[in-house]
Amino acid sequence: MFGPDEGVDKKIARRRELVFIILSGVFLGTLAVLNILGLSRQINLSFNIGDLHIPFVVFVGVLPYPITFLCTDFISELYGRRRANTVVWVGLILNIWVLFILWLGGALPPHPELGTDGLPDIAHPNYSFFYIRKLTGMATAASMIAYLTAQFVDVQVFHMLKKLTRGKALWLRNNGSTLTSQMVDSIAVILITYSFSDAIHIKPGETVAHGLIILILSNYMFKMVSALIDTIPFYIGVKRLSRYLHLDPNEEFRKADN
Repeated sequence: MFGPDEGVDKKIARRRELVFIILSGVFLGTLAVLNILGLSRQINLSFNIGDLHIPFVVFVGVLPYPITFLCTDFISELYGRRRANTVVWVGLILNIWVLFILWLGGALPPHPELGTDGLPDIAHPNYSFFYIRKLTGMATAASMIAYLTAQFVDVQVFHMLKKLTRGKALWLRNNGSTLTSQMVDSIAVILITYSFSDAIHIKPGETVAHGLIILILSNYMFKMVSALIDTIPFYIGVKRLSRYLHLDPNEEFRKADN
């Protein structure tokens, strides 16, 4: 805390908790949205460079995903590893809660007759719910493993780089942690989803390996570009929030140098 005045300390403490709640809320809200929408739509952003065709295909759930890593990077930088890890664990509980509500919604009456694909007739008024339920269940179950692995990798790499650079090179820990963890996430979620569900369809005439590689690289490239773009707002955000919250993210290194 800065300054001896007790009233100022309480005001700053409230600021810190409010900012933490906002960052955590954006993180958890985004996580819920991407898991619910997840695999509901596949977006084809393929393009041509001259005669060269560049395939670029992502699921709609990946669109808000970079925001989750930006939030955990802010929390890691401003509040430390312990709080960042806590938010990651709460995110896991949120995933389980989403799965429970989807299961409960399908278990309660009335019970429509389901086909071999686990869905009612397409004309049935509950078809949309069961379709989203099926896709969300697949996406959430697959992403839980990928999410935990990637988010903990993000937090650990972030603090490893922060320690190695003694609090300097903010761009390095922001991008290094995010790019590493999102590669882990992209590989894990695509392979798990394909292996344990029928949500990923390979085009006729296309090999499984080719189709999966395109999905993995497309998802990772989208996340990588997003991570690089968010470097500037991350720098600005850390600088302004550190001043607003009276926090010194590199205090431990300054003390060690004295």
